[in-house]
Amino acid sequence: MENEKILSVSDITRQIKGVLELGFPNILVQGEISNFKLHSSGHLYFTLKDEGAQISAVMWRSRVNQLLFRPTDGMKVIARGNISVYEPRGSYQLDCIQIQPLGVGELQQAFERLKKKLSEEGLFDEGHKKPLPEFPMRLGIVTSPTGAAIRDMISVLSRRMPAVEVLLVPVKVQGIGAAEEIAEAIDDLNELKSLDVIIVGRGGGSLEDLWAFNEEIVARAIFRSKIPIISAVGHEIDYSISDFVADLRAPTPSAAAELAVKHKNELIELIRNFCYTMSSSMENSISSRRQTVETLVHSYSFNRPQDLLRQRSQSVDELMRRLEQSVTHYFQFTKHNLQSLSTRIESLNPRLVLKRGYTIVKQHGKAVSSARLLEEKQEADIEFYDGRSIVKVEQKIFNTDVKKRK
Repeated sequence: MENEKILSVSDITRQIKGVLELGFPNILVQGEISNFKLHSSGHLYFTLKDEGAQISAVMWRSRVNQLLFRPTDGMKVIARGNISVYEPRGSYQLDCIQIQPLGVGELQQAFERLKKKLSEEGLFDEGHKKPLPEFPMRLGIVTSPTGAAIRDMISVLSRRMPAVEVLLVPVKVQGIGAAEEIAEAIDDLNELKSLDVIIVGRGGGSLEDLWAFNEEIVARAIFRSKIPIISAVGHEIDYSISDFVADLRAPTPSAAAELAVKHKNELIELIRNFCYTMSSSMENSISSRRQTVETLVHSYSFNRPQDLLRQRSQSVDELMRRLEQSVTHYFQFTKHNLQSLSTRIESLNPRLVLKRGYTIVKQHGKAVSSARLLEEKQEADIEFYDGRSIVKVEQKIFNTDVKKRK
């Protein structure tokens, strides 16, 4: 062994590396993906395997951005790349330049599997569909800022309803990371809570191009959105998982813009119809109320208060007349009684008796009604109707007839 060349681990690894990398340039490898991992650095790490063997594979971040679909475990693919050796571990791997699904059938199977899963969970149920507002004022769009889709939608929206406010959230619409950006954009728009409708989509392309809209993360973001979402992915013949979950599917992005807003002329005509309807309704209402008032004015019920007022006024006049008559009668009756009483009082006036020849005899200031009460030899006051005399009683002479009756 002393005469033989001794190689270090690094030397032999470098030699093997040279042989492998020079011996297997730009090869195509077919296999099934397993242990798939998207590293935080942006690199992809996975294993390609078949029934008899497996090989480690890597795709660097600069190439990942060119992928048109998201690889998943169990997917059969064809990878183009070079064999390289990772010297620290002494392991060889496939340095992938391109990856494509093994035929459309593989992607279609993945599509059908996810569609069945989400359908069983109820994400496609009509009961979860939210109605679109009739006249949205703010519209959110999740799509690529450079594609034809956004230009078409802006053109349609500007032509149909220039007053609508459009908020664009630019995202990748294909390749690794596109699905995550789309889902995040939908969640961000829901945080605003001031949008009326969201359009999510892109222009046409192959199944691989549209694959971001078949990702589960996008489907669940659409499902949990509180704002109605229109899915507009590809052309009319293209269907994606997003179309089934969304509240409304549009065959194209342009059609989505037409479905989202009404044409301004339609709105103007609707306003005119409202004005005409309100005007006609108001005129009919006024005419009806006028007829009702006229009917009431000429009705017995309406005029009854006037009749009652006139009757009450006449009753008051009658009562006043009766009151005046009663007062007059009372005054006349009272006057008559007063006159009668005056006559009777006058008849009892002692002055009238004196006028007929009678007198009133007083002694010591008091009237004397009997001769016996007179005091002899005393003065007496005799009152006549027209005067008085002072006399002195000399003798009392009594009436014998009066004495006999007693």
